[in-house]
Amino acid sequence: MSNAITGGCLCGNIRYTINASVDKIIACHCTHCQKASGAGASHNAVVPTSAVAFTSGQPKLFADTAQSGNILNRYFCAECGSPIYSQRAKVPEMMVLKVGTLDAPGDMKLVMNIWTNSARPWMHMDPATERHPENRPVKA
Repeated sequence: MSNAITGGCLCGNIRYTINASVDKIIACHCTHCQKASGAGASHNAVVPTSAVAFTSGQPKLFADTAQSGNILNRYFCAECGSPIYSQRAKVPEMMVLKVGTLDAPGDMKLVMNIWTNSARPWMHMDPATERHPENRPVKA
């Protein structure tokens, strides 16, 4: 894993490596992500679960019924509270990694904003990014 991307929580209890590309960021403005992140949005990268390996610590689980009605498993550090990733219960093969937990930002770009209908009025959204009032559309 020489090209592995590394990350972890604020206190260092949880560490992970990713063996996949992380270059596209999606900002979620739903009210649940606002509360879980303590900010106006949660900034995420979707990666295959099989590409992520936890090298120390194990995140704690909070099962949330998301604004969409889906069960969203939210994983965080039980010591410092840092959100690490979330995962739709129906899609365990993918995880939604919180990009603020990455050690180095790399060459990432914010490409999409979702749940913009509940965005805070003070949150700036780049007009060049794709926007969706609720969840992003399912690709056919």
